[in-house]
Formats: sequence, structure tokens, C-alpha cells
Amino acid sequence: MDSFGSGAAFGARIGWGSRPAVVVVDVVAAYLQGGPLTDADGRFESARASTARVVDAARAAGHPVVFTAVKLAPGRADAGWFAVKVPGLTAFEEGSPYAVFPDAPAPLPGEIVVTKQYASSFFGTSLAATLTAGGIDTVVVTGFSTSGCVRATALDALQHGFRPIVVADACGDRDAATHDQNLFDLDSKYADVLSEQDVVAHLTGAP
Repeated sequence: MDSFGSGAAFGARIGWGSRPAVVVVDVVAAYLQGGPLTDADGRFESARASTARVVDAARAAGHPVVFTAVKLAPGRADAGWFAVKVPGLTAFEEGSPYAVFPDAPAPLPGEIVVTKQYASSFFGTSLAATLTAGGIDTVVVTGFSTSGCVRATALDALQHGFRPIVVADACGDRDAATHDQNLFDLDSKYADVLSEQDVVAHLTGAP
């Protein structure tokens, strides 16, 4: 995929390292059909299906896959002002039926699930230490939503010294323009935004 960035001052390529891991950000029922945070046009469902294919490719090639999920205490007492700003976070309170993973992608036994209370998968979690201990140098980011937790995770991956790869097809948002604008900005300044096809080809070693 061509760079979303433009101009000589932005959009250079970071590239792949030698040891990638796929991070699946908050792909849970809240964003899918029947969930309170879904969209009317099926963008989240399309991104879920793309994420599942990326996860399958990573597993087949022996690359680690890490899942994240927002889990909040009853009353959202552990979400601070984030809970005030986003009342919809009630969908992620402990025991909510909307906080569960879909059939695919879903964690397999032995795969790591990182729980978080805020947007970034790195903030207040063990993710950076876990990836570093596993020798990971490249973080392939998929999931929901592009403008929120995906963006925050990609930015923090960069700031923690990892090479961020954002899979454009495997990210979803409530609004198409917001999705596109955030991919443009991420690709300009913080990550390499690639297509599902390109990412799967790299993960599986296909030419």
C-alpha cells in the first residue's frame, strides 16, 4: 500500500524488524452486531474478519499474538475521568456480555490477554515488558477503534521502542472519515500503515 503520508517531512518508512507480534486491540462484542458501540455500516465487522485473517496468518507462521480487553470495576471506579468522558464504557464493566471476545479472533490457550482501563494497550499494563522479554521488535496493531485505542496503542508502541505496523483493513471506527483521517495521520508520523494483504504476505514469508 502506498504511504498515507505526504510531503518530504512526513511519511518515511520505519519498516519491519526481525521478530513481529500481532496485538489485537479490544475486538469484543461491544463493537460488533448488537453491541452498543457498533456502527451501522459494518465497518467493525469487516475489520474483525480482517483481524481474524491476520491472526490466523501469524499463528500459522509461529508469530506471537496478544489480545487486549478493557475490563472495568463495577461503576467504572477504576477508569477515572475517562469514564466520565465516555459513558459507553459501561459496556466493559465486569460481567458485561459485551466485553467478551467473538468466536474469531479469540485467544487460544496459552496466548496472552492484557487487560486495561484506558485507551493505550501499553498504559498501566505489562505489555511492553512482555513483548521485550519475548524479543519482539515489531508490533502489528489491529482492532478497535482506529481513532481511539488503535491509535493510542500504535503511538505508545513507537514511544516504547517498537516498530509499529497498523493494518488498515483490520481496524474499525464508527465513522469512515475518522478512520481514514487517523490512518493518514498515523502513517504520516507514528507508524507504517499497510494493507492486510501486505501484512499477511510478510508474516507468512510470501513473496
